Amino acid sequence: MKIGMICYPTHGGSGVVASELGLALAQRGHEVHFVSYAIPFRLREFHPRIFVHEVDMATYPLLKHPPYELGLTNKIVNVVSEYGLDIIHAHYAVPHATSAYLAKHILNLPNLRVVTTLHGTDITLLGADKSFFSVIKFSIEQSDGVTAVSDYLVQRTLEEFNIKREIRRIYNFIDAEKSQAPYDGPCRKELYATKGEKVLMHASNFRPVKRVSDVVRIFARVREQMPCKLLLVGEGPERLFTQQLVKELKLRDDVFFLGEVDHIEQILQCSDLFILPSEQESFGLAALEAMSCGVPVIGARIGGLPEVVVHGENGFLFPVGETSEMAEAALQLLKDDTKLQAFRQRARARAQVFDVERIMPEWEAFYNEVLERRAISL
Repeated sequence: MKIGMICYPTHGGSGVVASELGLALAQRGHEVHFVSYAIPFRLREFHPRIFVHEVDMATYPLLKHPPYELGLTNKIVNVVSEYGLDIIHAHYAVPHATSAYLAKHILNLPNLRVVTTLHGTDITLLGADKSFFSVIKFSIEQSDGVTAVSDYLVQRTLEEFNIKREIRRIYNFIDAEKSQAPYDGPCRKELYATKGEKVLMHASNFRPVKRVSDVVRIFARVREQMPCKLLLVGEGPERLFTQQLVKELKLRDDVFFLGEVDHIEQILQCSDLFILPSEQESFGLAALEAMSCGVPVIGARIGGLPEVVVHGENGFLFPVGETSEMAEAALQLLKDDTKLQAFRQRARARAQVFDVERIMPEWEAFYNEVLERRAISL
């Protein structure tokens, strides 16, 4: 198959998922064309069956904002025309599926299939905005195939947008073999913690929904009872506020801001616990990546996260904002090495359920199913 992958190139979950899906497809012999405004960060190494096409953007005085959606549509048209793609796979309904729909109609190619994957923000955030609602609903209904990353997101999409068509749940995946391989890389635990100190970690885009301040408060409670360090990975709008909170709580010597990290496995292998207290998670890819490295998760019982983390087996989940309960659960594990090791082993075992070798057959079968369906009329 020849597949166009339309995604954001950033460190967020959807960009990671799209990149890893494209790499896995290429390794299985498919030709994959990425279309985005920059090279996705996990695609910086050459692969003979992966092509990257950057969207050309120009600024015009007449237009207040550069029309990225139109530039994206034009680039999709050019790539499909030149390479004869079978499928355009859009990650996010808006703007990617919308641009894919426009490209299909510009080309007048009814046999070109559009697959849309819903990652969460397009439903939980943009979907709540009336100015986007109709466009999102239309883009979902006009796609030849639609997937979502969790059962939670499938149900929420069907209910909030009154969708009558099938939305297939296909979970995000990790490469367990790669995640569990030892690294001789930049993360040596002794760089951050002295012997015997435990290391807690959080990774996100530092948006308000991630509640990074809760991470710091959880850590502060744990730090009161035992020596430990906190590694914060990522960049975003809440970083400065988080740094100020760390300063106010007098934790500057114990908290490390590491910025964006391309290969997060290298940092996870230094960690003892992963903290994810978000108020919204449609799946929880960061939690899955942690579990694959044998790191138990303390988080919020929200969205699709309970489909990944099994409470009391490979982590603990509590209502959003219950930082005291999360801190107590963290201490329960960190003070009992035998229990912590058992949770580590079960975290790795649970992550195997989402291994690339289990999930990729679902993707290939879904693509083939969509190709065999009768095309939506133009």
